Amino acid sequence: MLMLTIFSLDAKELLDSGLKKKISDSLTVFYNKKIEGGTSVRHINVDKKAKTVRVTLDADFSYLSVNEGDIQNVYARVKKLLPDSYKSYHLIILSAGLKVEELVPNAYRLKINRDESRIYSNKENSDPLVRRISEPFKIKKGLQNKYIALWPSHGYYYEQKRARWEWQRPRLFQTVEDLNSESYIFPYLVPMLEHAGANVLLPRERDYHSVEVIVDNDTSCYRSVYKEIDGKNSWEPGAGFGFARKREVYLNGENPFTEGSYRQIKAVGKGTESLAEWIPDMPEKGKYAVYVSYKTLPNSAEEALYTVYHLGGKTEFKVNQKMGGGTWIFLGSFMFDKGKSDVCKITLSNKGNKKEDIITADAVKIGGGMGNVARFPNATGSLTSDTGRLPLPIHYTPEVSGYPRYVEGARYWLQLAGVPDTVYSHTLFQDDYSDDYQSRGYWVNYLAGGSEVLPNDQGLNIPIDLAFSFHTDAGKKQADSIIGTLGIYMTQFNNGIFKNGQSRMASRDLTTLVMDQVVNDIRFSYEPEWTRRAMWDRSYSEARVPNVPTMLLELLSHQNFADMRYNLDPRFRFTVSRAIYKGMLKFIAGQYGYKYVVQPLPVMEFNTRFSSENQVKLQWSPADDPLEPTAVPKQYVVYTRIGDGDFDNGQVFNDTSCVLSIDKDKIYSFKVTAVNSGGESFPSEILSVCRKSEEKGEVLIVNGFTRICAPESFNIKDSLAGFIDYGIPDRVQTNYIGSMYEFRRDEEWTDDDAPGFGASNGDHEARIVLGNSFDYPFIHGQSIANAGFSFVSCSKESVCKNRILWDNYPVVDLILGKEKETIMAKGAKSAAFKAFPKEIQDAISDYCQHGGNILVTGAYLGSDLWNNPRATDAERKWASNTLKFCWRNEGGALTGRFKAVDSPFESFKGNYNYFNELNDTSYVVERPDAIEPAGSESYTILRYSENNLSAGVAYKGAYSSCVLGIPFESVKPEMRDDLMKRILTFFEQKISR
Repeated sequence: MLMLTIFSLDAKELLDSGLKKKISDSLTVFYNKKIEGGTSVRHINVDKKAKTVRVTLDADFSYLSVNEGDIQNVYARVKKLLPDSYKSYHLIILSAGLKVEELVPNAYRLKINRDESRIYSNKENSDPLVRRISEPFKIKKGLQNKYIALWPSHGYYYEQKRARWEWQRPRLFQTVEDLNSESYIFPYLVPMLEHAGANVLLPRERDYHSVEVIVDNDTSCYRSVYKEIDGKNSWEPGAGFGFARKREVYLNGENPFTEGSYRQIKAVGKGTESLAEWIPDMPEKGKYAVYVSYKTLPNSAEEALYTVYHLGGKTEFKVNQKMGGGTWIFLGSFMFDKGKSDVCKITLSNKGNKKEDIITADAVKIGGGMGNVARFPNATGSLTSDTGRLPLPIHYTPEVSGYPRYVEGARYWLQLAGVPDTVYSHTLFQDDYSDDYQSRGYWVNYLAGGSEVLPNDQGLNIPIDLAFSFHTDAGKKQADSIIGTLGIYMTQFNNGIFKNGQSRMASRDLTTLVMDQVVNDIRFSYEPEWTRRAMWDRSYSEARVPNVPTMLLELLSHQNFADMRYNLDPRFRFTVSRAIYKGMLKFIAGQYGYKYVVQPLPVMEFNTRFSSENQVKLQWSPADDPLEPTAVPKQYVVYTRIGDGDFDNGQVFNDTSCVLSIDKDKIYSFKVTAVNSGGESFPSEILSVCRKSEEKGEVLIVNGFTRICAPESFNIKDSLAGFIDYGIPDRVQTNYIGSMYEFRRDEEWTDDDAPGFGASNGDHEARIVLGNSFDYPFIHGQSIANAGFSFVSCSKESVCKNRILWDNYPVVDLILGKEKETIMAKGAKSAAFKAFPKEIQDAISDYCQHGGNILVTGAYLGSDLWNNPRATDAERKWASNTLKFCWRNEGGALTGRFKAVDSPFESFKGNYNYFNELNDTSYVVERPDAIEPAGSESYTILRYSENNLSAGVAYKGAYSSCVLGIPFESVKPEMRDDLMKRILTFFEQKISR
């Protein structure tokens, strides 16, 4: 090969042409269509003998995501700029030591040959770690029998230098990164992956409950019981150590999985089975994560049968005990009643395996618990050889975090999960910050079997397919522009290969697929100008250490206001999480060589109605996914709950409707999922029904409260900006820490305790904030049934799309909760959640014209019409003429109290309270509307107690209406029945003047 300085007229001509700058400029134009920045030519080499031109670009070009079309474009641009005498030469373009065509991921290659060195699959036909055998459907083209290790960034930790527990990132914009990344991982990404069939492993607690109950053969919590029932074979002590909870607080090096024992039994083919039973004594009713532990032996069973008995019935699992022994293995989350009973328990059977197999039983963990790893400041002295414990400073008591375990960093969970301290501590227990972020990568290797820090330890033998780290720390801009999405991977380590011989370029493929999916989906769904940043090939611990394809995602910047207006919206988090899941699915499908199918979106237009005295018909519609053509439902699963219990394991239906039998005087609740060969969708909203034996009539409940959103924000350019309420979480929220108090844009970060613009209080951190549960027909229905009425329910969508006939029902109860027309961030896409869309207005008008009785409750009924720039005078006139109310203000009350007042309608009496502060029972109603009567036949029936502003309006004429500015479901539970009974009585009574 000859350099450009070869002596020839053509070479001199090439040099004099300024070709390097011309190519740099042209490719920078191409580059800027992808991401901000540019690229430049480092060298142009000419081999005249071989007739080859080699153009070497800087490494920045390799940070781009490219497909075959992009590569053709790049070659065409460069070739066009070559002098005519070189246009026939073979052109080679390089970046970061690779031909640019090698930057194309395998998944995008059509004409370019696949790089087989990037492909590695765990093709052994072993049973999965955990398989839920109670599922009524099969997954064939999703992530079945695949293993994904992932984690949210950071976590509450002990800072030895300051001798205190603290967050790893500052409190900004009502959250902190340590919790913010969890708000994607736990409620969205993990369930999506598990609904696709994956086994997901986490180095942090996933259960939000501060309650934790451990049932064990050695020690148990409260009055919990471990017992054994012998059949043909008997349980006996296992050789070696197992779990025991012998301490309330754990110090350095103390491992609960080495302080106890375990039990074992031979499998039985024929004959009476033997059982181990764990019967918990639960301090409170709730839905809890269930974990099991066992010992892995050379002849362990692949299909150990666990059964979880819960308030929805029983759910069975097969667990492969050949892997994962000596730590907590997650089964699922289930509803348990308070106290102890055989109704709620976990059992392990020895049936269904080869008779020479051994089944082991150790502890069961239910719930998340409080942090109980105690820490202390740096101390002088050497480590002791046996325990690895540092001597404590004089007069210092080890300190626990005082927070629920789910907020703590990975380092503490790993200690309590039986992981050797050589995995989670690399600083001799003196720097928890470093130990925390370093532990995650080494934990992945420990899961997969062996680690550079554990040369003689085979780990847990779980064949991890990929690892993923989720962060939101991508920088800051003073201007109101979006920082956007960055991806990080590492190829230049260990000669560019993983321990199994796979090329580390697989990490780049994974990063490309996830990055492309995330950015494209955000741009399509919410923000066309969402910023795509580079893909960095850099030596970050979380990207470098794992011996499997790994991506570190910096989704956005929690320091940047423009990014956070999207980040805090649950809809955005769902879409981003689904994009990550799709990127992972495409990567793994390419590794194993199968055609993937994406799980469907949740169903729509859900409704119920009685089809006979003891039957109810359910109907729904599939949702189209404009972003994914394979996400087409093939079947549907209907889950049933009776009373306030738990949902069952579901029934599969091939059509979009079904008829189910019900008993009278019981409230039945239903939710529906869509399934295909790729997995199961998230569930629909929950609808409820009840047929009373001696009914006074039938009520149709319309669930019109569909809103979930970020906190309301304001933006005064170059001056002030921020968030001013709680928003509406999707079911529950864990990342809210407190209200924002620093709104000045020019206030700079000093340190994490004084972070400047966006600084927020911490008075609500580590507390759950309830949002829209999508389960309000049940709450309304309880009071309706207690008043003697039967009821069915339907969704707002089913009214808008299918015009469900209301005329068959003497009473309609329209739930509007905190429904209000809302835009996301700067409003690049249309507003959503209008309280009274045209279809609802028409349905109400028709119903009233036919003499119906309608109840409407919601916090923003007036402000969404009168204080909404998108509302019209015609809509306001409709509300006054039909529902007989008008708006007074949007700050009706603060104290959470209202009262009945004298009116022509004698049924309204009493004083009532509603949830006006954050709590663990209901969403909060901060400032409900004050609404006034409109027209001579309309009267105030309720007033806010602190100011006598009108809170509720009733009308009786050719039809009856009752409109309340307080959502009924936000009324305190002990007062709901009385209020609903009085409303229904009003609909029945005749007016007296």
